[in-house]
Amino acid sequence: KAALFAIEEVFEDLGKRLPIMVSGTITDQSGRTLSGQTAEAFLNSISHIPLLSIGFNCALGAKAMRPYIKELSDKSPFYVCAFPNAGLPNEMGEYDESPQAMAEQIEDFMQSNLVNIIGGCCGTTPKHIKAFADITSKYSPRVKPKRKQAMRLSGLEAVTISKESNFANIGERTNVMGSIKFKRLIKEDDFEEALSVALDQVDGGAQAIDVNMDDGMLDGKECMVHFLNLIASDPDISRVPIMVDSSKWEIIEEGLKCVQGKGIVNSISLKEGEKVFISQAKKILRYGAAVVVMAFDEEGQAVEYADKIRICERAYNILTKKVGFPPEDIIFDPNILTVATGIEEHNNYAVDFFQATKWIKENLPYAKVSGGVSNVSFSFRGNNIVREAMHSSFLY
Repeated sequence: KAALFAIEEVFEDLGKRLPIMVSGTITDQSGRTLSGQTAEAFLNSISHIPLLSIGFNCALGAKAMRPYIKELSDKSPFYVCAFPNAGLPNEMGEYDESPQAMAEQIEDFMQSNLVNIIGGCCGTTPKHIKAFADITSKYSPRVKPKRKQAMRLSGLEAVTISKESNFANIGERTNVMGSIKFKRLIKEDDFEEALSVALDQVDGGAQAIDVNMDDGMLDGKECMVHFLNLIASDPDISRVPIMVDSSKWEIIEEGLKCVQGKGIVNSISLKEGEKVFISQAKKILRYGAAVVVMAFDEEGQAVEYADKIRICERAYNILTKKVGFPPEDIIFDPNILTVATGIEEHNNYAVDFFQATKWIKENLPYAKVSGGVSNVSFSFRGNNIVREAMHSSFLY
């Protein structure tokens, strides 16, 4: 991802593009890359770049590589390449698979319409490549499939959020503003114990975890980087996508540099005007993340229905038309605000959120909606029975 980010910067500086081919390696029979990603998670992590091709090289030989090439072939919007080894190395570290034996396995790739580009890695010779080339004339290259538009995220594993999905739950306990325990652990520099909070959320069914270190007593940037790097070394936690959460752009950007998969930024808004909004959105796209957009503009937070839909529509048009942001990777937060405060103007806040959500779904194709549900019942803090009942009703 870092290499792709740099390549995109160079293309922008030069004012021209060159084709980019990306090739990964499945390292063993677990079917994962060296850094632990599944084939689909690997694909999701780099699909924000308009690649010429994606594929696998080296690995375990053509036969063992087939299921992973098949997965890429089924799901990749790009051409698919395969450059396998001549089988597994023998005890001397040499490769014994003959050109003929290897060509038969490669022919299966072609017959099954899995590949566009074929080559060889360790142990292959000009004779191997000639054997592949001799059979290519019998087959047509793979036709790229049409993919449904859907939000495709990843940690070490892939997460797809589409019309068919139920609620996606974002774990917010790894947020110093959302958990007193987590905040205490971070302040005490007990990051190892803080990791257990993240693991509890994943074990509890969170499809992504939100990490926020915004506190006046913390070095937010340093804490974010350190914690995300610890998460990256724990496969049980890092299998889910990361939501990098901060009110400070420099913390978000440092966090994005630590995320291997395709995560989510929480959040940006039009609060500082269009120029800043566009600049941040372009960076997020280049880092390969989805984005939460708060219903907030230069005039402040959207409280009523009319303001919510006006700001969301404006942000959607800027993102899709000026930035080229995929609409399926836009998540609007139209602000769940507190009801039953005793102030009459607040009484309709929940209904305003429902109506704004309905309008977004009907008028801003593929956009998602999120919200901090606990806000709605904040007037009843300390009374969990009432709060839980309100949350259930709200979600229903």
